[in-house]
Amino acid sequence: MRTCREPTFLPLTLSTVRATPDPTTRAVHATARRADSAAAECWAALLAGCDAPGKHQLPLRLRELSDAATPHATEGHRGKIDQARTRIEEALTDRDGEDFAEAFIGYDQAVATALARAHNRQETGDRTWV
Repeated sequence: MRTCREPTFLPLTLSTVRATPDPTTRAVHATARRADSAAAECWAALLAGCDAPGKHQLPLRLRELSDAATPHATEGHRGKIDQARTRIEEALTDRDGEDFAEAFIGYDQAVATALARAHNRQETGDRTWV
Protein backbone atom coordinates (compact mmCIF):
# COMPACT_ATOMS: atom_id res chain seq x y z
CA MET A 1 0.00 0.00 0.00
CA ARG A 2 1.30 3.45 -0.89
CA THR A 3 1.27 6.35 1.48
CA CYS A 4 -0.24 9.68 0.53
CA ARG A 5 3.26 11.10 0.01
CA GLU A 6 4.24 8.72 -2.78
CA PRO A 7 3.11 9.51 -6.33
CA THR A 8 1.07 6.95 -8.19
CA PHE A 9 1.26 6.95 -11.97
CA LEU A 10 -1.02 3.99 -12.65
CA PRO A 11 -3.98 4.54 -10.30
CA LEU A 12 -6.62 3.29 -12.75
CA THR A 13 -4.63 0.21 -13.71
CA LEU A 14 -3.84 -0.68 -10.10
CA SER A 15 -7.44 -0.20 -8.97
CA THR A 16 -8.71 -2.22 -11.94
CA VAL A 17 -6.48 -5.19 -11.16
CA ARG A 18 -7.50 -5.04 -7.49
CA ALA A 19 -11.21 -4.79 -8.35
CA THR A 20 -11.23 -7.70 -10.80
CA PRO A 21 -9.92 -10.73 -8.88
CA ASP A 22 -9.49 -13.15 -11.74
CA PRO A 23 -6.44 -14.78 -13.31
CA THR A 24 -6.55 -12.35 -16.26
CA THR A 25 -5.88 -9.28 -14.16
CA ARG A 26 -4.16 -10.87 -11.16
CA ALA A 27 -1.22 -11.77 -13.37
CA VAL A 28 -0.84 -8.11 -14.32
CA HIS A 29 -0.82 -6.78 -10.74
CA ALA A 30 2.86 -7.34 -9.91
CA THR A 31 3.93 -6.01 -13.28
CA ALA A 32 1.83 -2.88 -12.78
CA ARG A 33 3.30 -2.28 -9.32
CA ARG A 34 6.86 -2.57 -10.65
CA ALA A 35 6.07 -0.14 -13.47
CA ASP A 36 4.41 2.28 -11.07
CA SER A 37 7.39 2.17 -8.72
CA ALA A 38 9.85 2.79 -11.57
CA ALA A 39 7.68 5.70 -12.75
CA ALA A 40 7.72 7.30 -9.31
CA GLU A 41 11.50 6.98 -9.11
CA CYS A 42 11.81 8.35 -12.62
CA TRP A 43 9.54 11.28 -11.77
CA ALA A 44 11.77 12.15 -8.82
CA ALA A 45 14.82 12.01 -11.09
CA LEU A 46 13.12 14.28 -13.64
CA LEU A 47 12.23 16.79 -10.95
CA ALA A 48 15.74 16.71 -9.51
CA GLY A 49 17.41 16.79 -12.93
CA CYS A 50 19.48 13.71 -12.19
CA ASP A 51 19.76 10.06 -13.08
CA ALA A 52 18.22 7.27 -11.02
CA PRO A 53 17.91 3.52 -11.53
CA GLY A 54 14.16 3.88 -12.16
CA LYS A 55 14.90 6.13 -15.10
CA HIS A 56 16.71 3.29 -16.81
CA GLN A 57 14.27 0.61 -15.65
CA LEU A 58 11.08 2.40 -16.66
CA PRO A 59 11.11 1.53 -20.40
CA LEU A 60 11.60 -2.15 -19.55
CA ARG A 61 8.87 -2.06 -16.87
CA LEU A 62 6.45 -0.37 -19.28
CA ARG A 63 7.13 -2.99 -21.94
CA GLU A 64 6.53 -5.75 -19.40
CA LEU A 65 3.22 -4.19 -18.38
CA SER A 66 2.21 -3.62 -21.99
CA ASP A 67 3.09 -7.23 -22.83
CA ALA A 68 1.02 -8.45 -19.87
CA ALA A 69 -1.99 -6.30 -20.78
CA THR A 70 -2.10 -6.45 -24.58
CA PRO A 71 -3.13 -10.12 -24.92
CA HIS A 72 -6.37 -9.09 -23.21
CA ALA A 73 -6.87 -5.95 -25.31
CA THR A 74 -8.68 -5.32 -28.55
CA GLU A 75 -6.60 -4.28 -31.54
CA GLY A 76 -7.59 -0.64 -31.00
CA HIS A 77 -6.52 -0.70 -27.36
CA ARG A 78 -3.20 -2.34 -28.23
CA GLY A 79 -2.45 0.63 -30.46
CA LYS A 80 -3.41 3.10 -27.72
CA ILE A 81 -1.23 1.29 -25.18
CA ASP A 82 1.78 1.23 -27.52
CA GLN A 83 1.31 4.86 -28.56
CA ALA A 84 1.10 6.07 -24.96
CA ARG A 85 4.11 3.95 -23.93
CA THR A 86 6.15 5.43 -26.77
CA ARG A 87 5.13 8.94 -25.73
CA ILE A 88 6.32 8.27 -22.15
CA GLU A 89 9.66 7.00 -23.41
CA GLU A 90 10.07 10.07 -25.64
CA ALA A 91 9.25 12.41 -22.75
CA LEU A 92 11.81 10.59 -20.63
CA THR A 93 14.46 10.98 -23.30
CA ASP A 94 13.60 14.67 -23.69
CA ARG A 95 13.46 15.13 -19.89
CA ASP A 96 10.02 16.70 -20.34
CA GLY A 97 8.22 16.30 -17.03
CA GLU A 98 4.95 17.80 -18.25
CA ASP A 99 4.71 15.48 -21.25
CA PHE A 100 5.80 12.57 -19.05
CA ALA A 101 2.91 13.17 -16.65
CA GLU A 102 0.37 13.70 -19.45
CA ALA A 103 1.54 10.59 -21.30
CA PHE A 104 1.12 8.50 -18.15
CA ILE A 105 -2.50 9.58 -17.91
CA GLY A 106 -3.15 8.20 -21.39
CA TYR A 107 -1.15 5.05 -20.76
CA ASP A 108 -2.90 4.34 -17.47
CA GLN A 109 -6.31 4.87 -19.03
CA ALA A 110 -5.52 2.65 -22.03
CA VAL A 111 -4.22 -0.25 -19.91
CA ALA A 112 -7.02 -0.02 -17.34
CA THR A 113 -9.69 0.13 -20.04
CA ALA A 114 -8.25 -2.90 -21.83
CA LEU A 115 -8.17 -4.91 -18.60
CA ALA A 116 -11.68 -3.88 -17.55
CA ARG A 117 -13.11 -4.77 -20.95
CA ALA A 118 -11.31 -8.11 -20.93
CA HIS A 119 -12.83 -8.83 -17.51
CA ASN A 120 -16.30 -7.86 -18.76
CA ARG A 121 -15.92 -10.08 -21.82
CA GLN A 122 -14.80 -12.95 -19.59
CA GLU A 123 -17.81 -12.53 -17.30
CA THR A 124 -20.26 -12.40 -20.21
CA GLY A 125 -18.54 -15.16 -22.13
CA ASP A 126 -17.92 -12.89 -25.14
CA ARG A 127 -14.57 -13.93 -26.56
CA THR A 128 -15.06 -12.36 -30.01
CA TRP A 129 -12.98 -9.26 -29.18
CA VAL A 130 -9.94 -11.04 -27.76
